[in-house]
Amino acid sequence: MYIYSVPKQKYMKANVGSTDKIIRIVAAIIIAALYYTGQISGTIGIVLLVVAAVLVLTSLINFCPLYGLFRISTKSEKK
Repeated sequence: MYIYSVPKQKYMKANVGSTDKIIRIVAAIIIAALYYTGQISGTIGIVLLVVAAVLVLTSLINFCPLYGLFRISTKSEKK
């Protein structure tokens, strides 16, 4: 017997639009360049590299968990 019922919907419905993807990738490239040129370093540099990795990952899979949590979508609906 199931106590918890799973709704019939996609868990990772695409919510990242193309402009949002470009901005995320450009931001990740800038963060990586700043880190590797020594402009940012130490703990903050590592934290920013992790943020950059998350930005790239969410761009590649077209899903942002924070957008899903707040029910935000930058992806245009095609008709």
